[in-house]
Amino acid sequence: QLQLVESGGGLVQPGGSLRLSCAASGFTLDNYGVGWFRQAPGKEREGVACISSSGASRNYADSVKGRFTISRDITKNTVHLQMNSLKPEDTAVYYCNADRTTLPPRNYWGQGTQVSVSS
Repeated sequence: QLQLVESGGGLVQPGGSLRLSCAASGFTLDNYGVGWFRQAPGKEREGVACISSSGASRNYADSVKGRFTISRDITKNTVHLQMNSLKPEDTAVYYCNADRTTLPPRNYWGQGTQVSVSS
């Protein structure tokens, strides 16, 4: 079964850290750009961070620059999102997305993992 599975969400106090993982099952992430998105209640889904298929290029939303880091673990076929200095406004369901950079096109979404930042 071809799927992405997120993990690592939870409840953390402001200023704390979490590391999210996005593991691919049934396919390799080698030829995929991967992005993390989040959706807070009542808001639209927004892009948080993305990494190119080679890992050479990374981009972040202004709201998370300097606090979040996206990375690839090739050996584990996984992409991580390290989140530091978390704020209450980071509370959302976090989703990962894999977009194939070669033909034929393929695009996968994970089921999401809840991140809650509260004291």
